[in-house]
Amino acid sequence: MSLPGIGVPWIKAKLDTGARSSALHAFDIEELAGKDGDRVRFRVRPWQKSEEDVVVVECPVHDRRTVRSSSGHTEERIVVLLDVELFGRTVTAETTLSNRDQMGFRMLIGREALRQGFIVNPSESFLGGRAARLIRRRNRGSE
Repeated sequence: MSLPGIGVPWIKAKLDTGARSSALHAFDIEELAGKDGDRVRFRVRPWQKSEEDVVVVECPVHDRRTVRSSSGHTEERIVVLLDVELFGRTVTAETTLSNRDQMGFRMLIGREALRQGFIVNPSESFLGGRAARLIRRRNRGSE
């Protein structure tokens, strides 16, 4: 899966039909006020255990939402609109920004993005194919 609009060619993601919005690991989140509305600048680290290939993103704030985690903890998050490429199709996803450093996946794809023409088969994994071996190694920090 990729985020073509922000220059991330591959990111480890998990489909989460229990989540309304998608969620992306972001850090150094900085809100910016401008004459055209609120904007946000943040960094994306696509690899789990690597500082390589960090991408700096600046985009409009779409919304702010209170999100409840699976552990019951609530927090307010900034929501941005991101193009997400799944299975060769690009859809726009409402994406919350949060620190997912301790999570196994850099991104969750929520049901609002999946409603744009995808069917989820919970008994299968990696239906879109696995990342190339070199990418999997980089994601584990083995390079």
